[in-house]
Amino acid sequence: MNNRHQWRFNVSQRLMEPGTKAFLEFVRKILIPLPGVTEKMCYNTPAFYVNKKIFCRLREDCETFVVQSIERDKWMEAAPLIFYITDHYLNTDYILVDLKTVSPDDLKSLLLTAWRNRAPKKLLEGYERLTQ
Repeated sequence: MNNRHQWRFNVSQRLMEPGTKAFLEFVRKILIPLPGVTEKMCYNTPAFYVNKKIFCRLREDCETFVVQSIERDKWMEAAPLIFYITDHYLNTDYILVDLKTVSPDDLKSLLLTAWRNRAPKKLLEGYERLTQ
């Protein structure tokens, strides 16, 4: 098995771990009911899209979540060990979230904000009417 196939095998094994499964179940409960959300694979891990635009995904290590955030500096300032970026994400609007230490409430808030930032106006208006 070459390195590329070994890497894919390792990711697929990690996706089957109980902690990863529980995390994905939590995320799906938040995101799937939102209008326009779809789940697809991205880099062999689950990713969530709205209107064909990715707004979050599980990173290949299955310990980090990548989330679109226009407020990432605020999050990183508040808790730099939980919310951070690497050089790869420096010139993007994505933030990395440590799944071992993030609180469920913070993660939910971050995910809902990411969805709102990516969702088209029509979906947002429909969602707002439903939640009033």
